[in-house]
Amino acid sequence: MSRLRGIGIHVSIDDFGTGYSSLSYLSKFPITKLKIDQSFVRDLAQDRQAIVKTIIDLARNLNLNVIAEGVESKEQARLLMELNCTEAQGYLYAKPLSPEEIEERLSI
Repeated sequence: MSRLRGIGIHVSIDDFGTGYSSLSYLSKFPITKLKIDQSFVRDLAQDRQAIVKTIIDLARNLNLNVIAEGVESKEQARLLMELNCTEAQGYLYAKPLSPEEIEERLSI
């Protein structure tokens, strides 16, 4: 993984905060981005906000980019911006696209 990183390939930890993702991965692997699992974004109640804010702060302190997954509403996007999350993905922005649809959208 270090050789891949050395040639410019970026490595992300997906679904951070759930399942097999672990804090130990942050020091074991040459990662560049944490992806906050959508389960934390889905219901940004006060306790979830604290978890999301902690993940964002942790990523920033480790000089990692952070992206929130599963953003489906303007309210979620607004709250994430307030928590200093600068990247997001989800149905609010676009549904998954086929390679042909991506090519069509990118062509000028």
